[in-house]
Amino acid sequence: MQGDRVQRVFIIVLALNLAVALAKAVFGIIAGSVSMVADALHSGFDSLSNIVGIIAIYLAGKPPDPEHPYGHGKIETLGTLVIGSMLLLTAAGILIEGYRRLISPVAPSITAVTVGVMIGTLIINIAVSTYERRKGEEYQSQILVADSLHTRSDVFVSIAVLGGFLAVRLGFPEADPIIAFAIGLLIARMGIRILYEAAEILTDSMNLPCDPALVRAVVMDTPGVAGYHDFRCRGKPGEIFADIHVTVDPALSVSRAHAISEEVERRLKETVPGLSEVVVHIEPDDSP
Repeated sequence: MQGDRVQRVFIIVLALNLAVALAKAVFGIIAGSVSMVADALHSGFDSLSNIVGIIAIYLAGKPPDPEHPYGHGKIETLGTLVIGSMLLLTAAGILIEGYRRLISPVAPSITAVTVGVMIGTLIINIAVSTYERRKGEEYQSQILVADSLHTRSDVFVSIAVLGGFLAVRLGFPEADPIIAFAIGLLIARMGIRILYEAAEILTDSMNLPCDPALVRAVVMDTPGVAGYHDFRCRGKPGEIFADIHVTVDPALSVSRAHAISEEVERRLKETVPGLSEVVVHIEPDDSP
């Protein structure tokens, strides 16, 4: 099942993120680098968001029931909201700590080991974010793609920390908390983006791969269809629900009109990417 494949990706990413977060935290504390510790906190929340993703995918994969006739797919979107909220909380904590360190500056101890740890974890983050994004697009998993953006932000954060290290070595210790500020703002931006995309799905936005030209070509090519109107779709990539009004010759029998509606439904499901369900309303054609 697709949900099982997505969960396996999350478990692999979780193990790697835990290793990265632990390495950054240990050497960041030893070095006294607030930006490196902030980066470790960010990586730690990557791990927590992976756990949220695993739970959300498990619950979203449950079959429809009397209380949820459309299934539990939106639980994945709720999990995405949790990840976005966690990012905003992380950003707030980093900005507060950066402010404290700015008014009470402490120059971090930069060594070859701390630089090596940052470079090593940077390489891991690049590999993880690329893998997670590719699998998210392959499985059309919104939460996996969102989490890949979270992981990818670690790449830019790590580059910023390394830049801060260089500035400190050049005699600018205040660069470390300033870099922490930049990290906090970057994380906040990622969180807002994820929340916005999740909100679009929960508010049934039509920002989905329901190409009107493709829908028109499929419907109008179906034998017996005279026209159509009011095509609508909602949901998320990979799990789209739609409805459409199709007009037919009013002289047709009910059984023939029903057969046409079933054919329209079949063709749309086969052609429109991610379309899970489509309700076809049959109406008499009143055109001259």
